[in-house]
Amino acid sequence: MENQLKNMLAWPELNFNHWKNTLATVHLWTQIVGKIRLTKMPWVNHSWHVTLYVSPKGLTTGSVPYAGGIFEIEFDFLEHKLDIILSTGQRESVALRPQPVKLFYEELFSRLHNMGIEAQIYASPNEVENAVPFQKDEEHRSYDPAMMQNFWRALVSVNKVFTEFRSRFSGKCSPVHFFWGAFDLAVTRFSGKTAPKHPGGAPNMPDVIMQEAYSHEVSSCGFWPGSEQSPHAVFYSYCYPTPASFGQQVVEPEEAFFSQEMGEYFLPYDVVRQSANPEATLLKFLESTYEAAAQTGNWDRKALEFNFKPTTS
Repeated sequence: MENQLKNMLAWPELNFNHWKNTLATVHLWTQIVGKIRLTKMPWVNHSWHVTLYVSPKGLTTGSVPYAGGIFEIEFDFLEHKLDIILSTGQRESVALRPQPVKLFYEELFSRLHNMGIEAQIYASPNEVENAVPFQKDEEHRSYDPAMMQNFWRALVSVNKVFTEFRSRFSGKCSPVHFFWGAFDLAVTRFSGKTAPKHPGGAPNMPDVIMQEAYSHEVSSCGFWPGSEQSPHAVFYSYCYPTPASFGQQVVEPEEAFFSQEMGEYFLPYDVVRQSANPEATLLKFLESTYEAAAQTGNWDRKALEFNFKPTTS
């Protein structure tokens, strides 16, 4: 009973229909903050410089350079505020509350200007259909503190498992990071080999960005909260390029499945949440789908997989 209670707190229920309006609004808020990081950071391969990270309070940009030193912008989903922190000691906050994207944008940039941070962003969403410029968006205005906190708690649990999974690979591997374009937490392993030119095709995203992101062979996994077309939180795993036999591999747990339409393996979040050991269940999915990619793609697994076992005294 005690373990069951712990699992319920660490892996909360995420009913898409209960928080879809909050999700749509916060998705756009994170795009604004992520674009600020994008404009202030030097370019890092595969757009790793644009992402957010799971923090003990919510989601953060981490340290970002500016003329006066470094700054950080953090979504605090415990106290429901957006904190802007400067290395000078100066701090400002924006309350997270039901308000249009337009007002959030205006208030955030007013605070940044007053703090001496100037940032010019492409002020329209990426990777979403029918993108409305932030300064004109008065439709998205929802914020449910409890549901947003639940999603963040799920991110905390997923981040821990992804971090363990990442540690088992000695080849090139991305950080565990949150992409605000699609609103998903992801970690990506690389075989070390170049890949065919990616076709692109993401909505409101230049093809050249996608092509640089997939310039080398990858096996990538992530956690996504769902959409109107697919209203369920899921874990996913795919590889690029995709060998013909990739989707024919046996993966774990048994509830995992391959979507021919998407070309990816999926595992419903609820399967993990309701299992006796969510961490172990998720790791089975991550490891077995990576193995499907590595085996069918002829990766040099001996060279890439980390097997070092430190001795203890």
